[in-house]
Amino acid sequence: MNVLLAATAALLFACGTWLVTTRQLSRIVLGIGLLGHGANLLLLLAGRRGSAPVFGTSDPEGFADPLPQALGLTAIVITFGVTLFLLAMAYRSWQLTGRDEVEDDFEDRFVAANTADAAEVDDEEHAVHAIEQEEGA
Repeated sequence: MNVLLAATAALLFACGTWLVTTRQLSRIVLGIGLLGHGANLLLLLAGRRGSAPVFGTSDPEGFADPLPQALGLTAIVITFGVTLFLLAMAYRSWQLTGRDEVEDDFEDRFVAANTADAAEVDDEEHAVHAIEQEEGA
């Protein structure tokens, strides 16, 4: 059972990482959620089976470890909050721009357009001017 949970956590991490590296904000939010669920499964794997820690018994050897349970609940709440925050930010970005795609920044466009000439450009103003000329043409 632990191997199945570990494989599921690895699959969640892999899918979450792939989704985070895409260009759409909605997929990035889903990827963050999957990464959080993978972390929760790893916390579940950290605990061991046992009975509930009830007061009045003297042998704590067979009790379940409460720390992974507490960390799991905390991780669920934090993941839920972060996911909702990112979802609200993605929705607001969609309202303002009408697109769900992450924009390129200046450096991404510069590297993509001028990979061969990147070493020759000395200052940022020259690079901006060169990119504006290429976009205008």
